[in-house]
Amino acid sequence: MNSSGHNPSVPLQQMSVIKRRLTYMMVLVFITFPFIYLKVNPLEILTAYPSIVSFFGENFFPPDFSGFKNYVPLIIETLLFAVVGTYISAILAFILGLAMSENINPIALVRWLVRTFSSLVRNIPVLVWASLLVYIFGIGSMVGLLALILATLGFLTRSYAETIDDIADTKLEALKANGASPIQVIVNGLMPEFIPSWVNWTLFSFEINIRASAILGMVGAGGIGIMIQTNIRLFKYQEALALIITLVILILLTEFAVTKIRKAIL
Repeated sequence: MNSSGHNPSVPLQQMSVIKRRLTYMMVLVFITFPFIYLKVNPLEILTAYPSIVSFFGENFFPPDFSGFKNYVPLIIETLLFAVVGTYISAILAFILGLAMSENINPIALVRWLVRTFSSLVRNIPVLVWASLLVYIFGIGSMVGLLALILATLGFLTRSYAETIDDIADTKLEALKANGASPIQVIVNGLMPEFIPSWVNWTLFSFEINIRASAILGMVGAGGIGIMIQTNIRLFKYQEALALIITLVILILLTEFAVTKIRKAIL
């Protein structure tokens, strides 16, 4: 307490209380504003759950696997979409990643162009790519594959470039000083350190692409998703559920296999 009899800690405590109340108000506004703006009543959502559960129970169960053999080609197609889309993207992204890396490419304009292209294709969702390509080329498997390649290319290009930039350039500079060619610098200096990260990023993209391959069918781009959508539109809910269960099992098996592969390689 000072000579005037006032405690200097009191204003600080008051400011702390005001600040805390303002924080609570901001949080409350942040939570409630979306519901008000969208005119959504949370109580209606809660009261709708019993109807949703009842609808699924009456229409989707039990799943109908009787036509499963007819869907095997679509399951294989979905898996191959992810495989082909991932490895084509990985090859192209590695080339673009080198062009985008400051450790490898000294030309700033080229780096900027590649970075801009990577940002463009990465920030357009795969479903948007598929919708655009379906509109341009029509329904077909090639549309789904192109959409996967474009979406994955942007992601992997940035990931590869950042990984390459993070690699210590001492060894690269030593190779350059000894007269090594750019190819020798990449093969002997960069690749040994880059391969573990390359495997991780590529396998991670493959997992994402398995899920995306199924979703692409919803917009007519092929794969198992198109049959899920078709069965739902035809009110064949039990067959749709069988396909959804199959898709979930496929994704889980893919994650398990990818984990085993990653451990075996790394």
